[in-house]
Amino acid sequence: MHALKILEGRRDFSPDGLINTAFDTYLPAFARLIPTLTSAWDAAAAGDPLKAKLAGPVELLRHWDNRWAANSAATSLAVFWGEALRTAMARAKPADDVEPSYEYLAIHTTPAQKLKALETAADRLTTDFGGWKTSWGEINRFQRLNDDIVQTFHDDQPSIPVPFTSAEWGSLAAYGARRYPGTKRYYGTSGNSFVAVVEFGEQVRAWAVTAGGESGDPASRHFNDEAERYGGGNLREVYFYPDQLAGHIERTYRPGE
Repeated sequence: MHALKILEGRRDFSPDGLINTAFDTYLPAFARLIPTLTSAWDAAAAGDPLKAKLAGPVELLRHWDNRWAANSAATSLAVFWGEALRTAMARAKPADDVEPSYEYLAIHTTPAQKLKALETAADRLTTDFGGWKTSWGEINRFQRLNDDIVQTFHDDQPSIPVPFTSAEWGSLAAYGARRYPGTKRYYGTSGNSFVAVVEFGEQVRAWAVTAGGESGDPASRHFNDEAERYGGGNLREVYFYPDQLAGHIERTYRPGE
């Protein structure tokens, strides 16, 4: 739905325009889901204990623009709420059925389930991070500590924030992150690991970024040197032609020498 919204009928893309579109921050899942949550809270009886407890979280989401950002506490709350709602709904579905989509969640969860899932989300944020107003960048991280094929993750080791979310919430810049044994933060191991924009013409021009770096050697300065670019959607120029290499060559070699 997100891709159709921003790509359909467009013929005027420049390279910069396409890059900006690829990293569009809109999350259509929550644009669909959150009104059902606020309606559930509005309709709850005054005596419902969740009415008072969830007043702050509901107001934060009610006034959110449904866009991811590293400094956004609403992004954290929305993602944790969506995950709690999905988990509750998945348990109620037949084992051989598909994972519930956000449209399914909007239609088939009750107002009580929506409120209970928000309580679960707010409580988990408070327990794990000290409050339900924790920015998304504090939680959603990129970490690469060694050259192991299967990485392990540690909250007390260096990592960088990644602002975009899982594609299941409609983020085109997709980052599949979750908690791992011993962590409270989320670390990504799937999603868009390579992104490129290419312009064809008399000469090819291109910009790209990859998760981490080009080297598999932790001792190399190129082991993690694209991580910040990756998290910020800051693509580097790709060099196709000899004249583009001037000033960018570290060493040269001839095969066999």
